[in-house]
Amino acid sequence: MFALDSQLQSDTIWLGDYPLCRLLLMNDAQYPWFILVPRRESVSELFELGAQDQLQLWRETTGLAEVLKDCFAADKMNVATLGNVVSQLHMHVIARRREDISWPAPVWGRHSAQAYTDEQLAALTARLRLVLTDDFIFVES
Repeated sequence: MFALDSQLQSDTIWLGDYPLCRLLLMNDAQYPWFILVPRRESVSELFELGAQDQLQLWRETTGLAEVLKDCFAADKMNVATLGNVVSQLHMHVIARRREDISWPAPVWGRHSAQAYTDEQLAALTARLRLVLTDDFIFVES
């Protein structure tokens, strides 16, 4: 049975689900920072997914990155799976802009997170509802 890592659960906001992945929003309003987590039990590496799941993860990742690049007018999309702190397989998809607080450095550990306000989260969710349409189901808040 799929269970979300406790660190991811405490650091993120659940937005909804793709066919394979849970889509999370890192609770840091400084960046449009999203995380895809395949809903598979005990998977920490890409190669541990079956071939079909690997393809689906890539489809969901690249589709999300393309939508976010346009939606947030990103200068660069950062897409990575690291897992040094959280071993559960997860894919970071971050829309970066030259004006962001950490540019051009990585976002990890640069600045303390600034949690979304209710208003910021509502605005971001409304924006995403306009662009995340194919095979995505929003969690009802």
